[in-house]
Amino acid sequence: MLRCVRWAAAVAAGLLMAGCSGGSSGGGTEEGKASSGQPSAATSSATGSAALPSSLTSQKLDWSRCKATSDSAAPGDEWRCATLKVPLDWAKPDGETIGLALIRAQASGGSGKRIGSLLFNFGGPGGSGVSMMPYYATTVSALRERYDLVSWDPRGVGASEGIRCRSDKAIQAAEPIDATPDTPAEETAYFRDAADFGKGCEKAAGQLIAHVSTTDTARDMDLMRQVLGDSKMHYFGISYGTELGGVYAHLFPKNVGRLILDAVVDPTADSVGHAKNQAQGFQRALDDYLKSTGQDPEQGSQKIVDLLTRLDAKPLATSSGRKLTQTLAVTGIVLPLYSQDSWPTLTSALKAAEEGDGSELLSLADQYNERDSSGHYGTTTHSQRVISCLDDKQRPTLAQTKKLLPEFEKISPVFGDFLGWDTAGWCHDWPVAGEYDTPEVSAPGAAPILLVGNTGDPATPYEGARRMADELGKGVGVELTWKGEGHGAYGSGSDCVDSTVDAYLLSGTVPKDGKVCS
Repeated sequence: MLRCVRWAAAVAAGLLMAGCSGGSSGGGTEEGKASSGQPSAATSSATGSAALPSSLTSQKLDWSRCKATSDSAAPGDEWRCATLKVPLDWAKPDGETIGLALIRAQASGGSGKRIGSLLFNFGGPGGSGVSMMPYYATTVSALRERYDLVSWDPRGVGASEGIRCRSDKAIQAAEPIDATPDTPAEETAYFRDAADFGKGCEKAAGQLIAHVSTTDTARDMDLMRQVLGDSKMHYFGISYGTELGGVYAHLFPKNVGRLILDAVVDPTADSVGHAKNQAQGFQRALDDYLKSTGQDPEQGSQKIVDLLTRLDAKPLATSSGRKLTQTLAVTGIVLPLYSQDSWPTLTSALKAAEEGDGSELLSLADQYNERDSSGHYGTTTHSQRVISCLDDKQRPTLAQTKKLLPEFEKISPVFGDFLGWDTAGWCHDWPVAGEYDTPEVSAPGAAPILLVGNTGDPATPYEGARRMADELGKGVGVELTWKGEGHGAYGSGSDCVDSTVDAYLLSGTVPKDGKVCS
């Protein structure tokens, strides 16, 4: 249901502006060899659970040349791909298994310098690590000298039993549905469409729909660690990947090695709280954007609200023949806020829309929604919804949502209404119950975990880093703040951030808690 406005907490959203590619070619690595140091079948988790069957812990990964997919080209020669078997249901580790798609580029510095594997999750939930890792490798090139760069498609995502809930034709047919309904008829259409999307997910996923939670994926990660031959988990989580990292640390505190959590999700926020956080974060980023163009934030926001109100009554024509609806326009405004480099694109798109042409905002919305020129949509939002609705226990009713709307609108005149309505529509009539109100991330006894917060982050407001540090526990969470703009901090132009993160990952140097990079 790509018309929905729960915006991804994912670095990938910002990178869409640059166009993700498969990476450059380079020196090949030897195929078919698993890392050394395979654990024995007797290995048990740090939580004291029973040992996993040797069919899982002793499996050998068949690393071979990565292939092109329908959505991305094959990466360069240095990349190899493999499939890891994991239990469908972690309560039944001896039962049915599913395959997780992995990608790896081995450390370039040789065995003498190699620390181990460094796993990456780029957020979402629902983002494909297999397609993103080669693109992001240039950002983390300094880390590759001592780490194998590894990522994967989490269960229910991409090549790992990826879930598609709705056809391209049905997605486009749903574009006119109002995500901020104004009448009883629009409310009925909104909730009917939400329920229909859930039914489509259930039909597509089958029994997998109950086994794609963040907890399931955290357990997959620890099996991945064992099979890769690492005694400790070294991990780089971005955005939603920070929540995943926190859940992993809680489940396996003794296995924590060097964990970086960048663009930190607030683990104390439930689904309504998360929506409020995003309303605050995107409005804050919009205010900063408006100031950069010489506009008063309040007046500039009102001008955008007026444009959206007009679009609600009469969508704008575009060069493609499709209409720019109010909801698509908001999505188009959101995308450039993920990166300060994209702010000029937003200026151009808003100017064109004010002059009666919705083509540029529609193009931005299509980039966010992974819609290509042929009308084919990606599935990130499908996976995002399936995972988050299994995680989130909250299911606000229509009446509860209507009571919340004034507060959302006060937080953000531009985005509040959309995110407020989304709390009711996102998991409406979902076929499986959610697991928790908020994730448990306390990790007593874990090694220090470095949390990076960005004061201008729209999708995961910087306050989340401090809250994650507090929840991880004293001596575990170490906060680093960057006074910058955009979603995420590492690789965004701050030598201070990059050098601090590199020192932590490469040398184990833990900075003073509360360090600020300006």
